[in-house]
Amino acid sequence: MADSSGWDHSVDILVVGSGAGAMTTGIYAHDHGLSALLIEKTDQYGGSSAMSGGSLWVPNNHLMEASGVSDSREEALKYLKHITRGEVPDAKLETYVDVAPEMLKYLTDKTQLKLICMPKYADYYPESPGGKPGARSCEADHFDAKLLEDEFEKQRPPAPQELVMNRMSMTATEARTILTGAPGWISMTVKMMLRYWLDPSWRMRTTRDRTLSLGNALIAMLRRSMMDRDIPLWLNTPAKELIVENGAVVGILAERDGQPIRIKGERGVVLAAGGFESNAAMRKKYLPNPTEAGWTVANPGNTGEVINMGMELGAAVDLMDDAWWGPTTVVPDEDRARMLVVEKGLPGSVFVNKRGERFMNEAMPYNDICKAMYENHSEESPSVPCYMVFDATYRKKYPCGPMLPGAQQPDFFLPKKLTETRYLKKADNLDDLARQLGVDAENLKKTVAQMNEYAKTGKDPDFQRGESVFDQYYGDANVKPNSCLAPIETAPYYGIVVYAGDLGTKGGLRTDEAARVLKESGEAIPGLYAIGNCSASVMGRTYPGAGGTIAPAMTFGYIVARDLASAAIAEQKASA
Repeated sequence: MADSSGWDHSVDILVVGSGAGAMTTGIYAHDHGLSALLIEKTDQYGGSSAMSGGSLWVPNNHLMEASGVSDSREEALKYLKHITRGEVPDAKLETYVDVAPEMLKYLTDKTQLKLICMPKYADYYPESPGGKPGARSCEADHFDAKLLEDEFEKQRPPAPQELVMNRMSMTATEARTILTGAPGWISMTVKMMLRYWLDPSWRMRTTRDRTLSLGNALIAMLRRSMMDRDIPLWLNTPAKELIVENGAVVGILAERDGQPIRIKGERGVVLAAGGFESNAAMRKKYLPNPTEAGWTVANPGNTGEVINMGMELGAAVDLMDDAWWGPTTVVPDEDRARMLVVEKGLPGSVFVNKRGERFMNEAMPYNDICKAMYENHSEESPSVPCYMVFDATYRKKYPCGPMLPGAQQPDFFLPKKLTETRYLKKADNLDDLARQLGVDAENLKKTVAQMNEYAKTGKDPDFQRGESVFDQYYGDANVKPNSCLAPIETAPYYGIVVYAGDLGTKGGLRTDEAARVLKESGEAIPGLYAIGNCSASVMGRTYPGAGGTIAPAMTFGYIVARDLASAAIAEQKASA
């Protein structure tokens, strides 16, 4: 730890990171009389929040009433306590349920944040006690990038999978309509393309879409709100060491533009710098193996340094072997993997292991897909990675990874990087496809034949694919009797490799309901707070719904700023 003498800069709250949680902390602190500074180690702000779907899972939020879905504190707690299985202290769950709606209302009232309720996007376990068929998740509305002025170029770009033709942005609601071919998808796509191309001045500036969506819109709204308040954000400023004085964290030794700088956090230091998903060594040490940093879709800057800084002070950690899992595909020449969110549950596809056998419900929440991959992985029956198999009908109708539906992008129009590298396996029969994938051919044929029978009846007796309301969200409503099941019978047949990827790691510093970092004894480390993926998740080993990652980061950042501001006010009154 660094010496506490000789400060170069001082603020009330020093925040390490620049994602949605970090920005929320800074905004609320500023609004309540405290100075705040955000430091970001890379040359782009926004972190994994900017690359994400930008959804927020907030039960009993103020937008739900208009959507026609009712909710209550009691139902939300029943749901969270059920799915977290007693692994998260009740105090943390209760704090989240109570404060998250308050945080959301504050930001939508006081900042540039504009959200859209998602009444049809179900909780990930809607049939569980307290679960809901939709509306607890909300997403950022479109945002005009021009309002960011020169700060737009400094924002971390969206993940490739979030863009149409690697250019045009869409909300999650629009994505579902387009990617599943729901009614109105053609007109929606045409409008999107016209909006993009009929903007000549912006096209001369950049290929990126001026109309921001998803995580880029969320971060843009919060960044614009920071700009409105003149809250400083320093890029290229990695934190190097925590500075401790009399047992309390009082600041950070950082490096700004290559030079050491000592920054004091008069009232607290908030770690909000993400997890360790891009650190290959930490992945291999803590996560289930096999694992690779190249399988994550998250921010390449998330390499776990702040978690290690806390551990050096004696902080406890939890959930280090867990992540916000999701099946990913690694596309040649792309620096980040792509998550298979929509593709996995669309009808006419199946996931198999090395033995050519099916071992899960492919339409279930993406977090559970990778858990099933690891749970079923063995030397005799490898399932990490596994393989996605589909036929010509699926290829024609639906997108898959970097490929548009074949109706819009036939095989002869696919980039050479997908065909010449054998990223996409293609064969006239299942025997040849099995050979290319390296899976057992006889078992693969049996699996496909079984799926074809299930498609006829609409019932999957093995894994109940398509029975949950959540499964059906990304199904094809035009396919009967089960929107997630269709025959795999039309040549040519296709296959891609599927990895156990993630949106970020879930484990980190143990915190209490006030986001204070704790030692193994349960004692708080004075002056040190952690939010987001550098802290052990309030959601435990589960994933409640879309936005179950970002909303807690914002909520606990809000709590830290609220508590520190309240303490400052109390001190002022006491000294008056």
